[in-house]
Amino acid sequence: MKSKILFSTIFFFTLFFSYAQIKTVEVNAFAKEIKTTQKPQILDVRTPEEFAGGHIDNAANIDWQNENFVKNTEKLDKNKPVYVYCRSGKRSLKASEKLEELGFKKIYNLDGGYLQWNAESTKTAK
Repeated sequence: MKSKILFSTIFFFTLFFSYAQIKTVEVNAFAKEIKTTQKPQILDVRTPEEFAGGHIDNAANIDWQNENFVKNTEKLDKNKPVYVYCRSGKRSLKASEKLEELGFKKIYNLDGGYLQWNAESTKTAK
């Protein structure tokens, strides 16, 4: 009986602490998280053409619509937070869900995407 309780407890904590967490956050919270994280993993999931038109400083461009999306995310650290955005927030949410499936632990999705980032006049790279 004790072993069943112990097994159940261990199983519960394993599920609870290994479960990924996607947070969709507004621009100010997204910017604050990036600023306070050492070497943040910022992931722009738009097309290369969209990325070339402007992007958040230090973002890596891994196109969600590219067939190699999963392979291209292998260079990211699954145990560090990842900050994901697209144009409006729709693709980045789908990409975030995929990252969750791949084992990423903490994922921040930019609410409103790059359009909202620009609308709030946050510093961007060109």
